[in-house]
Amino acid sequence: MHRRILLILAPWLLLLLIWYAVRASGLVNPALVPAPHEVWRKAVELAGGRLWSDIYMSTQRVFLGVSLGVTLAVPAGFLLGWYPRLRQFIDPVINFFRALPPIALIPLVIVYFGIGEPAKTIILFYAAFFAGVIVMYEGISQISPIYIKVARTLGARDLEIFLKVIVPLTLPHILTAIRVALGVAWATLVASELIAAQQGLGALIQNASSFFQLDVIYVGIICIGLIALLMDLALRLASRRLVAWQERIA
Repeated sequence: MHRRILLILAPWLLLLLIWYAVRASGLVNPALVPAPHEVWRKAVELAGGRLWSDIYMSTQRVFLGVSLGVTLAVPAGFLLGWYPRLRQFIDPVINFFRALPPIALIPLVIVYFGIGEPAKTIILFYAAFFAGVIVMYEGISQISPIYIKVARTLGARDLEIFLKVIVPLTLPHILTAIRVALGVAWATLVASELIAAQQGLGALIQNASSFFQLDVIYVGIICIGLIALLMDLALRLASRRLVAWQERIA
């Protein structure tokens, strides 16, 4: 148990040591690299003010964008993965839009949707949808048709095949799509909050950059990373429980 805790803490302790070493080395101006304890002090200070509301707003935006994106990505990925001809037809379009960085769409989103919350949600939805749909159809296209043939041989109807064969087999891909979409959405958060956001971690970082408040920028970046990490850990735990049957079969 102690060894496991040490293994978990070791990379973070190493990262802190590297952080202090870089600051003390003289290779970088110390004024440009706030010390970890200074960043912690600023985080405690901000926690008494706007930090929690910023975390709440950013988490809410990411959750909404990912929920909408994955809700559409799952059926779209299923159709693309299950019907090769449809995939061949639409795959170039999917990859074209997936390659476009969400930040490049911000001017158009502002023109068409204004600067309110819907615009921010659309940017996050865009990022989550195309990340999720790729994972879904790549995973589903690799499902062996033998499962369907066996089910039909045993007399299963189409609805039974879908509910008892297809859905369990696609569940790991759905969970992976959610994980990937969450990661991409958090990476896109700052871009989405460029759209006149008054609250949110992206807004916190942008406002701090205007006044060269490097410690605040570090706090915002660390908060984004920690929340994304916690969400990913929660999904990994859920995945282990929901697809434990696969490990038993294997």
